[in-house]
Formats: sequence, structure tokens, C-alpha cells
Amino acid sequence: MTTVDVHVVRVFVDPSGAFGNPLGIVDGTLVPGEERQRMAARLGYSETVFVDDPAAGVIQIFSPTGEMSFAGHPTVGVAWWLHAQGRQVDVLRVPAGEVSIIRTNDITAVRANSSWGSTFDWRQLDTPADVVAADPAAYPAGHTYLWAWEDEPQGRIRARVFAPAMGIPEDEATGSAATQLTARLGRSLHITQGAGSELLTTDLSGGWTTVGGRVLPAPSRTITY
Repeated sequence: MTTVDVHVVRVFVDPSGAFGNPLGIVDGTLVPGEERQRMAARLGYSETVFVDDPAAGVIQIFSPTGEMSFAGHPTVGVAWWLHAQGRQVDVLRVPAGEVSIIRTNDITAVRANSSWGSTFDWRQLDTPADVVAADPAAYPAGHTYLWAWEDEPQGRIRARVFAPAMGIPEDEATGSAATQLTARLGRSLHITQGAGSELLTTDLSGGWTTVGGRVLPAPSRTITY
């Protein structure tokens, strides 16, 4: 049996440091490829990152149900974590492509293409209150993105994501969905998702966007395989 440390960060916290989507980060050199999916499922986060080469930014991302070619919350979270470890990494390498890292004050962001990531069922509701009142049990399959304008002129959106296809009834903050909505609307956005996590996006045209936010450390864990 081997015991492995799991570093945990909360990604897309609000300005007070509340909320955020937990992310597990594991030294990939300690976990063989055939064990990674099982470990991600046992940890239970929406995604877990395995860092195979920190200097080169090579990572693998797993949800509880499978490997992901790209996801926003893991890339933003591991970009922040590598920097906090003193590693000056400017690009992450995932199966979807190279993910550039942008750091501005307390915001860590990544540049990604909106064609990457999962496919969502987009449902615009009339009011933010309708989004908040939604029942996850009403969305038992697939990936459903509920959203409504909080302030359309200012680009502020209230959203929730239900992702039982990934083994997650509700995802607290979904970076790849934010990139896709940004490209669909053709404008930069300030998205409040889940219980109160905050995602900031920039539309770069041609399907390219950035998604970012604030990240904070959380208590670490250990797992044995």
C-alpha cells in the first residue's frame, strides 16, 4: 500500500475568500496511470489534477468518471498552486492543447479555446432567483448550465451547473463552461456560480477566451492505494 499527499485548493473564491470549488492536486510521479481514475473517484472532487512534470506544466485531469482533455477550474487551480510553490510556469500542457497562464494581482487566469471541454445543455432563465431556486434533482443526466442576467450591461451573470454525467450532482464553479458562454455571448463576463463562487472571463475572439479568479489553499488530505 502507498500513501500519497493530496494538496487541496479552493478555486474561484469570492473577494472575501468564501466559496470556491475544491480541487485535489497530486504528484503524478507517485501514482501510476492505471490508479488515477480510481483515486479521483475516491477523492470525490469534481476534478483532480495529477502533476507529471511541474517544470514543463504537464498535467492530467480526472473527474470521478473519466479523464478530461481540458477543464477550467483544475487549470486555474494548479496554475496558482505551482506559482505558490515557487515554480514560474507560464504554460500548462493538457491533451486539448497548451494553456497559457495569466497572473494579475490576486487573479489567476488561463487562456483556452471554447471548443475544449464538455458539452452543455444551455438554459437561460428569466431571473437570478429562478437559477438559485432550481432543484438539482430535476436534472438527473448530462451537463446542464442554468443562467440568467444579473446585470446585462455590466456582463454579470448568475449560474448553476448540474453534472451527473461526471458523477457530480452540482458543480460549484465550472471554468470550461464559462469559456463557452463567453464565446457564445461574444463578451467578457463576471459569473457568480453555485453557492457564490466568482469566475471572471475575457472574450478574445475566434473562440479564444480567458477564465480566471481567486484561489486559496485548503487543508490537505492523504489517500492510500
